[in-house]
Amino acid sequence: MHIVIMGCGRVGSTLAHILEDNGHSVAVIDRDPQAFRRLRAGFRGRRVTGIGFDRDVLEEAGITSAAAFVAVSSGDNSNIISARVAREMFGVDTVVARIYDPRRAEVYQRLGIPTVATVRWTADQILRRVLPEGAEPLWRDPTGTVILAEVAFHQGWIGTRARVIEDVTGARVAFVNRMGEALVPKDATVLQEGDLLHLVAAENEMDRINKALSAPPSDEEH
Repeated sequence: MHIVIMGCGRVGSTLAHILEDNGHSVAVIDRDPQAFRRLRAGFRGRRVTGIGFDRDVLEEAGITSAAAFVAVSSGDNSNIISARVAREMFGVDTVVARIYDPRRAEVYQRLGIPTVATVRWTADQILRRVLPEGAEPLWRDPTGTVILAEVAFHQGWIGTRARVIEDVTGARVAFVNRMGEALVPKDATVLQEGDLLHLVAAENEMDRINKALSAPPSDEEH
């Protein structure tokens, strides 16, 4: 499929290379022609100089045949305006905008524009590395209501079925990482030593969930 990317910084150029390597056609838009130097010499996609929300620029990039539009320039306003133009004027169904301000990301998400709030995402990634215990999120929705988190659990929970974990915590067991492989749990799946437990839950419930799983289960829970 054809994908249009606005912004040829490190993120935009990396996306362009990955998408092209996966067999997709790509057009990259940037107002600075020097930015295209980040694209490798063998890049076969289009390089379009201009503003990403200009109709003529988007048409030159092939927006009318695009299956997706990605806005990853350095400006929040440019990204969201471009995303809305792609969605509302050209009818592109799959549109994603990078937003640095997580408060803006929440607003635009409610308007139907999927966003990636880079500051919050980067902070989450760092926290996962410096605070390996507990429940730092792997993913959170832009409103901050729901998260996917790797949650540490007491050794006493080993041998407990995933369904029991859900009943006790009120969270959903998304998957278990077992010996480097992701496992979607079934009714009969039980926790084993070395498992990494990943839960989907409301963020405001995580303190209670962490407290419940950091202690051994009661006889009724096991």
